[in-house]
Amino acid sequence: MPGIDDVARLAGVSTATVSRALSGNGPVSAPTRARVVQAASQLGYVVSSNASGLASGRTRNIGAVVPHLNRWFFTSVIEGAERVLLRRGYDLTLYNLSGEGDERRRVFEHHLLRNRVDAVFAVSLELAEDEVGRLLAIGKPVVGVGGPLPGVPTLRIDDVGVARLATEHLVALGHRRIAHVGGSHEFDLDFHIPTNRRLGYEQALRDAGLPVEEQLHRASDFTIPGGYDAAKQLLGSPHDRPTAIFAASDEMAIGAILAARDLGLSVPRDVSVIGIDDHPLADFFGLSTVAQHPVRQGEQAAALVLEALETSRGAAAATLPEPVSHTAEADLIVRSSTAVHP
Repeated sequence: MPGIDDVARLAGVSTATVSRALSGNGPVSAPTRARVVQAASQLGYVVSSNASGLASGRTRNIGAVVPHLNRWFFTSVIEGAERVLLRRGYDLTLYNLSGEGDERRRVFEHHLLRNRVDAVFAVSLELAEDEVGRLLAIGKPVVGVGGPLPGVPTLRIDDVGVARLATEHLVALGHRRIAHVGGSHEFDLDFHIPTNRRLGYEQALRDAGLPVEEQLHRASDFTIPGGYDAAKQLLGSPHDRPTAIFAASDEMAIGAILAARDLGLSVPRDVSVIGIDDHPLADFFGLSTVAQHPVRQGEQAAALVLEALETSRGAAAATLPEPVSHTAEADLIVRSSTAVHP
């Protein structure tokens, strides 16, 4: 098996130059780097990650912490992040915190602290100040996706704003009795996403001069069956049923469409339905939605992680810039589930 000496000999440079050229750590001119890469490729030389880690103090491995693996949003964020990290020569290790508190403690007090990762990004998880502090104290940058975290860069959508946008779309179509499936304390998630989306819905109604009616709200659990049950309750009475439903997630909105059909109602003739997410099934159901582009969020999160790594390399803690909160884009997508109120 060829070694670094063989690559150096073929490229006509020192072994130190080979190391810098292949690791990306340290100054190497573009022509020299190209010559080294060509020599390594010709010989079939592969950099040892262990040796590279010992030399640079980096593992070239990023840790991703998620609350669930059975939800499309989290897997989509991971897909986007992995795409960017692989292009930059980084591995990704996934930690699923769907278990009990002991599991979370082991992840934050053992796995992430024992030099197994260079940096961490957390998806839709509220991290305690001490969890973040322990990582930052040993030079492991942290990035949050989904909401604010103490002292670190974050990426999130404006949950109040996207709920307003969805509700305003229904108002603009002439709907005046608009129901909401979502937020409650019972089903609240990290960063209070359901509650914030309910606030956006209520703000849009008030701005339009419409009353906020408690009987037009049903709490649900962000799943298709949960949305189905909630919508059946809202649409069951023919005398005071709403003409439109805003669901705080696409899965609940799809459940609402199925409930309406089972009750003999036509979507959107009898009831318009809109959600948030742009779930993979949204187009199949003709669901109008506010897309939050989770794959793109993952790509942006990975870029923030790599930027934080570069910033922290060789910098004293006192000289690090203040963390910035970034707002991810969200777009209204109108399909066939919403229409003008007859």
